[in-house]
Amino acid sequence: MTELKKELETPEEVVVEGTQRDPKDWTKYAVAVIGILLSVFVLVTSSYLNIQGFYRNTIFLILIFVLGFFLYPTNKKKPDSKFNAFDLIMVFMSIISIGYITLMYTNLHVERMSRAETLDYVFAILCILVLFEMTRRSIGWFIPVLSVIAMIYAVYGAYFPIDFAHSGFSFERLLFRLYMTSDGIFGSTLSIASTYIVLFILFGAFLTASGASNLFNDLALAIAGQRRGGPAQVAVITSALTGSLNGSAVANVATTGAFTIPLMKSIGLKPRFAGGVEAAASTGGMIMPPIMGAAAFIMAGFLGVPYTAVVMAAIIPALLYFIALVISIDTESKKLGLKGISKDNIPDVKRVLIERGALLLPIIVVIGVLVMGRTAIFAGFAGIVAAIITSYLTKDKENRITIPKFFEALIDGAKNSIQVAVACASVGIIIAVVSMSGVGSMLAYNVVDIANGNLFLILLLVMVTCIILSFGLPSTALYIVVAVTAAPALVTAGVQPMAAHFFVFYYGAMSNVTPPVALAAYTGAGIAKANPMQTSWTAMRLALPGFIIPFMIAYDPILLLQTDEGPINFAALATALISVLVGIYALSVGFGNYIRVKLNIVERIILIATAFLLISTDTTLDIIGYILFVIVMIVHFLRSKKAVEA
Repeated sequence: MTELKKELETPEEVVVEGTQRDPKDWTKYAVAVIGILLSVFVLVTSSYLNIQGFYRNTIFLILIFVLGFFLYPTNKKKPDSKFNAFDLIMVFMSIISIGYITLMYTNLHVERMSRAETLDYVFAILCILVLFEMTRRSIGWFIPVLSVIAMIYAVYGAYFPIDFAHSGFSFERLLFRLYMTSDGIFGSTLSIASTYIVLFILFGAFLTASGASNLFNDLALAIAGQRRGGPAQVAVITSALTGSLNGSAVANVATTGAFTIPLMKSIGLKPRFAGGVEAAASTGGMIMPPIMGAAAFIMAGFLGVPYTAVVMAAIIPALLYFIALVISIDTESKKLGLKGISKDNIPDVKRVLIERGALLLPIIVVIGVLVMGRTAIFAGFAGIVAAIITSYLTKDKENRITIPKFFEALIDGAKNSIQVAVACASVGIIIAVVSMSGVGSMLAYNVVDIANGNLFLILLLVMVTCIILSFGLPSTALYIVVAVTAAPALVTAGVQPMAAHFFVFYYGAMSNVTPPVALAAYTGAGIAKANPMQTSWTAMRLALPGFIIPFMIAYDPILLLQTDEGPINFAALATALISVLVGIYALSVGFGNYIRVKLNIVERIILIATAFLLISTDTTLDIIGYILFVIVMIVHFLRSKKAVEA
């Protein structure tokens, strides 16, 4: 196994949006201190310290901003640039702009009876500017631009087209709502970030420190390494296991892809295909329970359902997506005549589990605690404690979480929390504007009206909207954006609420592999040394069979284990699963252009059409789809048999 890793080429460095500095001078110690303070603050305020939510959020955001300006350079193309005077100014502005409302909040709402003064508005503008700069550095331009558009819409709503017009709000009223209440920047989304999300990010950091990431890689190699196109299958399994925790397809590609992409190239897969596989697999990690990149917590809050209900609903769609990927990869491997990795380079699964299997216990503990009905916060704490304990149950002393590694995990968790926290604060502006103006209801009504009530057209419009709105965003941010803008249209059209939110989140995640802004694919292309656009189209083609899954969910939410008629009808669930599996297979081989031999054009067209016929719950269309599928498979089998004999 070691020899195989040495043979793999070293991937070139990939600079993506939100690349952090690697502090080496005094800033290294500053980052360490702030990171530890941030993590400890979250742990304490989520458990023992009873602090009002608004104050918890403001102090949390101050720490996030200060840490963020130390780590994120002004120019993403120069990640090695040192901490400079402008960064120091931004740190100072962060402290005074948020510190002001932290100190004056009670005075404003109690003594002044919510009557704001000029100085309040000055600090409100300053805070918003600092927030936009931090968001631009860590995530990119999209959310700041979207937030500015939302603010313009809030003030000048009367000048917009009649279908979206509203009376408009004064700039002062908007600033008051965004900065001086718990409905804007310091609202519910930031509350979720400062508790549930960061707690599970810390859990992921401790899990990584215990050596669980290497365990995931070895298990994936042991399970799938010898299969046809084994390294590509390894990428799918590894990315599924790790992607749920970090919530960023780009980060997932950059970490797991550094190992899996060279491994795929070593057995003959083209660079663009290797990069595409990793991008598509990492994108699937965003919809993988139990964490779903922390979006599961926010979804539970939006829907008003228990967190466990969201996790249970996510299981089948996530498994279906990865099944679709495995079929696509297997099709390509058959077409290229590839084999798996040599048995000599495959770790023994029994030995791996004996030596390091205990590292899986923290995940089992988290799931078990949640199933028992305890809170997600309690589950996060239990997982962290379990990760520390289990690190001492393996033979590998290097992975034991000693006191230095404990603090390293706290620092890593804080660093990994910046993008999510900043996104939640920025999106708070959009949520506040949507709430004030009622644009969500208006947008929902207009989408339904444009599609003339046709559910398929409504789903198609919402799909495109979600992909566009989610370009370049991590899971938490993209889910919030599409949940407040696109999901209401589906609910208005009669789609079950859980299904509506899964639909928009699913397609938001797919933006990572959808050209022209397929950031996960571009990251994979950098590691694979492939053409970025070719890699993005390959990633999209591999993920395309999974694109029909949300449509099937919208038509039949039983795939989310949701029903309005009492207990789950397992016969109906089995029927729905058969339809989606046949549809996934038909699309995979149709776009892959191979089953036993290459398909002809008629076979491809019929197979792709079969998948679309199976989307709805119409029995007649399903029967036609099954008949076409069986006919094509029989004809292809007979044709391929003759080709082989010849």
